[in-house]
Amino acid sequence: MKLTSSMKMSAASFVNRYFSGKSISAKQIFSLIIPIFVDSAFIVLISILNTAMISTSGVAAVSAVSVVDSLNIFIVSLFIAIATGGTVIVAQYTGSRNPQQASNAAAQAISAVAALSLALCILIILFHSQLLGLLFGSAEADVFENAKLFLIGSSISYPFFAVYQAVVGVLRGVSETKACLMLSVILNLTYFLLNILFVAVFDMGVVGLAISYIAARILGAAAALFYLFKINHTLHVQLRDLLKLKFSLLKKIMFIGIPFAAEQMFFNGGKLLTQAFIVQLGTLSITVNAISNSLSMLFQIGGSTLSVAIVTVVGQCIGRREIDDARKFIRSFLWLSSLFFVFITIVLLAMFPLLVGLYSPPDEIVPSIFELILLISIAQPLVWSISFVLPSALRAAGDSTFTSISSLLSMWLFRIGVGYVLGIMLQMGVMGIWIAMVAEWGVRGLIFYLRFRGDKWYQHKLV
Repeated sequence: MKLTSSMKMSAASFVNRYFSGKSISAKQIFSLIIPIFVDSAFIVLISILNTAMISTSGVAAVSAVSVVDSLNIFIVSLFIAIATGGTVIVAQYTGSRNPQQASNAAAQAISAVAALSLALCILIILFHSQLLGLLFGSAEADVFENAKLFLIGSSISYPFFAVYQAVVGVLRGVSETKACLMLSVILNLTYFLLNILFVAVFDMGVVGLAISYIAARILGAAAALFYLFKINHTLHVQLRDLLKLKFSLLKKIMFIGIPFAAEQMFFNGGKLLTQAFIVQLGTLSITVNAISNSLSMLFQIGGSTLSVAIVTVVGQCIGRREIDDARKFIRSFLWLSSLFFVFITIVLLAMFPLLVGLYSPPDEIVPSIFELILLISIAQPLVWSISFVLPSALRAAGDSTFTSISSLLSMWLFRIGVGYVLGIMLQMGVMGIWIAMVAEWGVRGLIFYLRFRGDKWYQHKLV
């Protein structure tokens, strides 16, 4: 009993040493992290089950969804970037103990994201055929037709998903991650249950998936706004506040959001280009990439959780000008992320046959999927955290321009350039493209680590 008690005291002392600061306790940090972790795990598991479900409709359906999802990520990342600007400004005003400005910033972020997403929705619907033809014209006919249907359905859902993301973003800025978890459960569980109905029961394939997308995101947006207006007591936002423009706050949000949006546009544009490389390799290669990408999200649950949580933690520290705490928490989050990767990788590699079986892939592509998963299993504990968690921290401190420019250069010089050479010119296929991706993680992570060791990253005063 004494040994157990001593071990508990040592563990508590260790946690407090690395996760407590002048105005944030370890308990507060882990109460922030745990709901985000559950949320991330839930989203990833639902995504995997949905991908597995659509795989019953054949490789053409899987390939079409994969192709459109790469485009969806590109589009959605633009308004998520603006929402992130809202998260940072709300977190910094919360840290500086200015709740009125935090509420005003929340309203401006939601309005800006809603307007941007509506414009994107209209543009994509009007030009969906031309866009798909430009990017994926070499896809097989059945893949292309399925992709058109899914893209239209996805586009209709953009404004609703944007509002949901904006509300969740500002709630994270004031550390209301339990509410974010509740809203995520509503949206994603609805999406999953509707997929069972439309895809598994009614066998509607890609059309059923699109209907589920739209209905779930409408409900998610409605639930998010209801919570914000009627239940939340931290941010006193009313519907009329969303219609008032406050340019001084919008400017601060855009200072973070626009460089991040540009980064996301070119970064995910690069991903789109690599997807176009893979389309040239045929439907089976698209399927290998789709299944491997889906499985890789499981490995990244811990790291992704910390990359989201660190925005609130560092943002509030910078708002209080507690630079030493910000540095300490960033270091602690980095090594915790790497430990997550080691643990999750060991577990998931042992479960690989069971996991890949969920997708019912053709037998001939299973070895290729395993090779890609093995590659990231080795690379992620070493370089993923400094490549993704660290830039989230720098951005939360206001260092958005440097972070975005660095990400863009590393993406286009390494992932695209090297990926084309290895994957297409040297005919290494999907493996060559993934090797280039891993190399880009390492290069980008090194740049961010060197920036973090200096002083310029926290010298931006936003609030």
